[in-house]
Amino acid sequence: MKLDPFYLIVDSSAWIERLVPLGVKLVQLRIKTMDEAGLRAEIRKAKALCAQYQCQLIVNDHWRTAIEEGCDFVHLGQEDLAAADLLAIKYAGLKLGLSTHDHLELETAIAAEPDYVALGPVYPTILKQMKWAPQGLERISEWKRRAAPIPLVAIGGLTPDRLDGVFEAGADSAAVVTDITLNADPEARTREWIEKTKPWR
Repeated sequence: MKLDPFYLIVDSSAWIERLVPLGVKLVQLRIKTMDEAGLRAEIRKAKALCAQYQCQLIVNDHWRTAIEEGCDFVHLGQEDLAAADLLAIKYAGLKLGLSTHDHLELETAIAAEPDYVALGPVYPTILKQMKWAPQGLERISEWKRRAAPIPLVAIGGLTPDRLDGVFEAGADSAAVVTDITLNADPEARTREWIEKTKPWR
């Protein structure tokens, strides 16, 4: 499986409507707290927008709703993985991405036969409190060796200036949240990411 090297993560369909038309080809909708009706509406809108712009949508966490809404890709953290019905996910034909932060989580993820694994945080991140120290570029290379041939997504504290090192260390895709969503000009920053990741596309 080939992942686009630029992996955008946002928390609303409004962000997708704003940024995907710029040329984003891989986006995760990551909504943590929302009622079922609102979540379903957000997924439906995101799915329609991504179909319009030939962008791969990945739904974070909410695998049941993703199945019911006809989505084709979900991402799970380790806690969500433990509670998820992997057979139902695979039976529905969904591709699966999994988060990892340490060796035990990587072993657990590989055993689930995912379509990619994510490693983070590579650098310090302001997205959320992490009990894990920054992993660094050497850990990317180690994860690439251990997980191969499963694609590897790097996440956490990434910026365009750090991408060369991340890809040279072995990452197949670089995920970004706050470097774009908290930027003074998210559209310009998105275009910068698209341009910077072009050599790996």
